[in-house]
Amino acid sequence: MTLAPYNPPMAVFVQGIRVTFSPPPGAVALVGDFTDWRKKPALPVMEGQPITLTLPRGAWVEYAWLDAAGVPFADPDNPQRSLNPWWPYPRAAVVGEYARHPLWQGPDATQKGTTHRLSWPGSVFPGTRRAIVHTPHGHDPGVPTPVYYVQDGVAFYRTGRLGEVMDRAVERGLASGAVLVFVEPGDRSEEYYLNDRYLDFLQGEVFPRVEGEHVTVSERGLWGASLGGLISLYLGSAHPDLFRRVVSHSGAFIARPTATDPDGTINTTTAGEWLRGRLEGEPPRHLRLSLDTGVLEWLTGPNRRMAALLADAGLPHQYREYPSGHNWVTWREALPEAFLYMQGG
Repeated sequence: MTLAPYNPPMAVFVQGIRVTFSPPPGAVALVGDFTDWRKKPALPVMEGQPITLTLPRGAWVEYAWLDAAGVPFADPDNPQRSLNPWWPYPRAAVVGEYARHPLWQGPDATQKGTTHRLSWPGSVFPGTRRAIVHTPHGHDPGVPTPVYYVQDGVAFYRTGRLGEVMDRAVERGLASGAVLVFVEPGDRSEEYYLNDRYLDFLQGEVFPRVEGEHVTVSERGLWGASLGGLISLYLGSAHPDLFRRVVSHSGAFIARPTATDPDGTINTTTAGEWLRGRLEGEPPRHLRLSLDTGVLEWLTGPNRRMAALLADAGLPHQYREYPSGHNWVTWREALPEAFLYMQGG
């Protein structure tokens, strides 16, 4: 989905950095990036009165209303959708103007990379496994080239459009090309939550289908968002013999092994920052890292602390923040700078 020009709806009034949300009929509470959706208490509607919040200038803010049963629904007076692949109800408000990266401006690349689609029966994890291999324009599989294994592959390929980012950057002379392997998960919560079997899956099933056939590897990298960022840094930091680069967007760094809630779901709010503690004792000096996060999400603090660790250890890295939440608007805007840091110059 392409973000349409933002036209302020009657339901949302923005004045400076103050944003007023007017509840539609049936709304009893407001949730969104500012409540980390359901991770913090919803903001109650008092006698049908609007709710006014102070938010960062330039922010892209996603929200929804709750009805009396606690069910979220879209603001009927706001047509502005987002890039949210999970839920149909988020609507967006913009505090001023949400800045787009220059790499997204102007025409698309005329010399595009080549896409190869792979599928095979899984052995480490059950079910049919799939990956998309995107090679840069004019790519020679015999020439050593960096390769990035990208978690949540379909989302990064279709919604994030990382392949398009590379094509644009390479054609404009801003970066060199790389091979991007968009790996689709089965059960992402199981596979990405500090699971060493995910490395078995990559080594046993993905690497053999990509390396040699589509690329001669100069260096490997891991790339992901949220839980995908967690598994990328977890595996990348622990295996200097395999990985030299890691990109993480809004890494889910509130995590520890075996931390699950009573119903079996993973814990991403109170599990602590186990990986940061491990890396304090063993800084991943073999890695080049790019981290970023939105400022309207519960993972802002953990990502800041992880970036501080990298800075204190003197590791080659960049860290950026975006005035938005835990969503694909944030991550798609972050992709150009992440790619340019890894492949630019």
